Amino acid sequence: MSINQPNAPFVGTIEKSPKISLIGTLAMLVEAPGDFDLLQQGRIWALADAVSTWPNVQEAVIGVTNVMLVFEQPPADIGMLGAAIVELWHRLPGRKADGKLIEIPVVYGGELGFDLPAVAKRAGLSERDVIRIHSEGEYTVCAVASSPGFGYLHGLDPRIHMPRKSVPSLNMRAGSVTIGGMQTGVAVLTSPNGWNAIGWASVAMFDPSSEQPSLMLPGDRVKFRIDRIEL
Repeated sequence: MSINQPNAPFVGTIEKSPKISLIGTLAMLVEAPGDFDLLQQGRIWALADAVSTWPNVQEAVIGVTNVMLVFEQPPADIGMLGAAIVELWHRLPGRKADGKLIEIPVVYGGELGFDLPAVAKRAGLSERDVIRIHSEGEYTVCAVASSPGFGYLHGLDPRIHMPRKSVPSLNMRAGSVTIGGMQTGVAVLTSPNGWNAIGWASVAMFDPSSEQPSLMLPGDRVKFRIDRIEL
């Protein structure tokens, strides 16, 4: 079920409102309008921070350009709740990517970076150039989703964008440093995976015994450092 609220008027322009949809009776998805950019993602972070303190909100789960609200009880007035979220969206300033800086050493190429040649071929670059470009970037954690501790990282140089595979690799190792479309990330689990492996990192992304299990949080920044190159 979709709950659409009127767009909010501004002087000289009209800004689009987020799309709000119900997921059963105990959850609601709020999607940012328009295409992805880091400013809109910052507004998603800010919205999640604010709404997570509201009564009856059990959790605000951040995604890429969206946030899912999980409720303790079915909301009494869905229309009023949707209107309050839209009003908050239009007046709330976005949160900056001012989290901690995480440095991840990477063994690029080799047995566990088996898609590096394909990425280089598609980009028309040498494998060393792909490694250099990837390791020179600074990435922003947009969301931690898909699997526990997996960070969707924004900031990949367009020269090394690589579509996800139509047929996933069946047994990609945990720790694989990957590229999927315009994003990069580090696989948390050993499992089938449609992203492209260009290297491997030994740093654990998720530790269930830790007070903060996920190494990455939305708004953190990530740098990949060359530990070794195997070509």
